[in-house]
Amino acid sequence: MRILVTEDEPRILWFVTRALEAEGFLADGAEDGAQALELARREHYDLVVLDLLLPRLDGLSVLRELRHDNPELPVVILSARSDLSTKLRGFDLGANDYVQKPFALDELIARIRAHLRRRRSDEGEERMLQAGRLVLDLGRRRARLGAVVVDLTQREFRLLLQLAEHCGEVVSRERLLAEVWGYHFDPGSNVVDVCVRRVRKKFGHDAPIETVRSVGYRLAE
Repeated sequence: MRILVTEDEPRILWFVTRALEAEGFLADGAEDGAQALELARREHYDLVVLDLLLPRLDGLSVLRELRHDNPELPVVILSARSDLSTKLRGFDLGANDYVQKPFALDELIARIRAHLRRRRSDEGEERMLQAGRLVLDLGRRRARLGAVVVDLTQREFRLLLQLAEHCGEVVSRERLLAEVWGYHFDPGSNVVDVCVRRVRKKFGHDAPIETVRSVGYRLAE
């Protein structure tokens, strides 16, 4: 497994890459966003560890380009930025995880291993989940409703998966935000509603997601 670590602080870059190599990974380092993007486009990586405050090209811009080039590549953000809006922006752009500095090295490596295991599992077998009229392709990140088949973003897929796993039950906005975006509920955030609207638009008028007013959403049985 080969990992790209992007970090503008040389001491942290050295520390993380050496630790990954000690765990048996191949690790390359990049000290700025432009270099990271160049490496990612030239070499094959199984996962990227990405800082946000980078020279030449900021981390969120790098993430946007990585997602455009390779939607399936796992990206773990490692950043000192702790504000909710930045975290949500990172997840909206397709980050798989967000680790805040200062960080525990053992936890970072454990999260990396978990994402690599998940990717191998998704690539190695075709898995389907049926909930009511909806069928989710867990490996290809697609959903089928009757004759309609739609491709989903990572966030859209995880939202539908949460609803499918609790088909017929009301899932609160708080729970969806915590499970899909990884954060406690922010009363001022409308990211859940925006994501639901995008999913409904993809399915058209037959979309199976029901709104339970002032509570959350439910996947129709």
